[in-house]
Amino acid sequence: MRDEIQRGLYYDELDEGVRYVHRPGRTLTEADNTLFTSVTMNPQGLHLDAAWAATQPFGKPLVNSMLTLATLVGLSVAHLTRGTIVANLGFAEVRFPAPVFHGDTLYGATTVRDRRLSESRPGTGIVTLEHVGTNQDDVEVARAVRTVMMWTRRGHEEER
Repeated sequence: MRDEIQRGLYYDELDEGVRYVHRPGRTLTEADNTLFTSVTMNPQGLHLDAAWAATQPFGKPLVNSMLTLATLVGLSVAHLTRGTIVANLGFAEVRFPAPVFHGDTLYGATTVRDRRLSESRPGTGIVTLEHVGTNQDDVEVARAVRTVMMWTRRGHEEER
């Protein structure tokens, strides 16, 4: 019997201009928001104080935008980078065009904007990913451009 181990895609398997749609989505709860906000030492009342948040422009607590970003990237991992990423190199153009509230479901999609072989590290490639998050009403709530270093299939096999 042959074992097939779940993994992301290698550099060689990623194509520019392809939109990788990640499912299932993730419903973000008040408990998620409270835990994440507390663990990350963020005392912002917009995330923790429902009574005060009710007096603010959105009228209710907002999901911490860093939780939204972390979940958006997390939605892509099993599909794209699980076991095939070498390093996360950075983020650019992070935006949150609409709020996320408790009970909203976040869905993600990632487009490969650019890719090239690494000049300094043989067996790897540099990939620019654009992550887009939408809610259950298909409203865009997050967008981030991320650069990662990915294994090529051959590079990963030689490294083992």
